[in-house]
Amino acid sequence: MIVRSRAAAPASPLTVMSEISEVLDHRSAAGRPSVTTAVSDRVALGIADMFRSTTPSGQVMERFARSGTADSAELLDAARMEQGFASAEGHAALHCLIGWVQKQLHYGALAR
Repeated sequence: MIVRSRAAAPASPLTVMSEISEVLDHRSAAGRPSVTTAVSDRVALGIADMFRSTTPSGQVMERFARSGTADSAELLDAARMEQGFASAEGHAALHCLIGWVQKQLHYGALAR
């Protein structure tokens, strides 16, 4: 399934880190957090922008950050691949990007 961000541009790194912290705090406080508790579209683009590179997974991130669209399976695979090399903060950011994709898939399934 193709996922699309409605944002026109990625969030700034400061906004990305702030919102990641808020979402993770909210998710940890909830006993069973909803799949819809995820970062905003702008922050999803900002996370992808942070992980752009010449590697295959980095190229998926670059295309998503630039266009706002991606195949969900490719984006999930790229985020999971990048998690293996990321710092603790980067791992958390990619976890939030994965959550954003899952939210899009949830809403896509509801629309069918």
